[in-house]
Amino acid sequence: MTSASSQRGLSNLRRTVTWLFITLLIIYLLYSFNLILNKDSPECTNSLSSSSELSTKESISTTFPQTENSKNSTSLSVKENTGEPETGVKHIVFGIAASTNLWDKRKEYIKLWWRPGEMRGVVWLDKNVTIKKNEDLPEIRISENTTKFLYTNRQGNRSALRISRVVSETIRLGLNNVRWFVMGDDDTVFNVDNVVRVLSKYDHNQYYYIGSSSESHIQNIFFSYAMAYGGGGFAISYPLAKELEKIQDRCLQRYPGLYGSDDRIQACMAELGVPLTREPGFHQYDVYGNLLGLLGAHPVTPLVSIHHLDVVDPIIPRMSRIDGLQRVFESMKYDTASIMQQSICYDKQKYWSISVSWGYVVQITRGNISPRELEMPTRTFLNWYKRADYTAYAFNTRPVTKHPCQKPFVYYISAAKYDRSKNQIVGIYHRHRESYPYCRWKIESPESINAIVVLKKPDDNRWQKAARRDCCKVLPSNNSYLYIWVGNCRAGETSEM
Repeated sequence: MTSASSQRGLSNLRRTVTWLFITLLIIYLLYSFNLILNKDSPECTNSLSSSSELSTKESISTTFPQTENSKNSTSLSVKENTGEPETGVKHIVFGIAASTNLWDKRKEYIKLWWRPGEMRGVVWLDKNVTIKKNEDLPEIRISENTTKFLYTNRQGNRSALRISRVVSETIRLGLNNVRWFVMGDDDTVFNVDNVVRVLSKYDHNQYYYIGSSSESHIQNIFFSYAMAYGGGGFAISYPLAKELEKIQDRCLQRYPGLYGSDDRIQACMAELGVPLTREPGFHQYDVYGNLLGLLGAHPVTPLVSIHHLDVVDPIIPRMSRIDGLQRVFESMKYDTASIMQQSICYDKQKYWSISVSWGYVVQITRGNISPRELEMPTRTFLNWYKRADYTAYAFNTRPVTKHPCQKPFVYYISAAKYDRSKNQIVGIYHRHRESYPYCRWKIESPESINAIVVLKKPDDNRWQKAARRDCCKVLPSNNSYLYIWVGNCRAGETSEM
């Protein structure tokens, strides 16, 4: 009896387990079938999508609040769609910081580059000056009083406060259709067309602080590598200038111990969180002596400005500073984009190395000198502390050669004209007369060349392409004149020795 009872219990358990398994299988199949039927339901999809989108938007708005710059990102696409015109000189306002004591001398620098009736800007002085009629100068205004601001730097001058506020005072004039404010000193000379070319690369609706550091490594350490040096000039986009104007007076009160005006501007930019955008064509030129080494090997970038022209030697020897600059400007008007752009070539028959700084100078050196060396500035200058220290610069330099056979023969620009029939600029460079040491090399001396004629086509759009140094080629010449072609490198063309 016990055995039969056990068998019946086991049989009942098996039937129960079997029915339980079948029930679970049916439930699973019904659930899966229901999911398949509702897979493509638009109501469900839209609901999930809306829910996900709402969740994402809420997350973004909670985590990243919309800023002025994020609004400007939208306006950028609108600007492109509406065909906003390219940035031109009419969209730029210049603010020039000047001193009454030096005005009679330095206003001549401003006359070199200022274009009356075409440009907008203001010269800010500390006192009234006598203005002659028909002088080609910007509007002149007197800066506001700055006695309320504390200045504690014993080595500096409190005029730095007045000069730093040129930005805000220019903005408060309320000029219309402004995209950029460009600041400079009264001894800063601008290449206006290259200012426009450089600023055209950037969206003026965004926050931009554009300029360059000093050539002096020590100056950059004392002040800041993050600072745009004011003498070389710097540019501030309109929306950033508006923000700076709002905080500048309060900002100045927080930095009474700073030395100059440009470090005060940078301190306020740091508070606004805007870094320096570097454009190496803004030249502070914190150096003494001869600029031949720097301007004869200018980097492959637009030359925007030159500063400290009262400190360095005249850029063309035996001429006044103004007359030398006027001569360069005479050639520059035919091709503002290419002024002082270097090209390198070789006269392989005479074994000469030739470096052309277009519109300024040509140098011929005996022997083969590599492009790597020729594109490096020669130390014809001293650093800001009047020391011949090659470690004092924020760029590579090379020494002035002591070899008697490798002293370069230098030819400065003397005249330029445009040949309309050939669409060609003809520049004439005459040799600078100076003594040369005796050379034992059996290489023909360039001293028989009295003048160099450089032929070049205008190239206004050169900076819309990838940066590249121009090529040059020695053309058939006579005994006293050397002819050189300069222009865009053709396919496969290089500066091979």
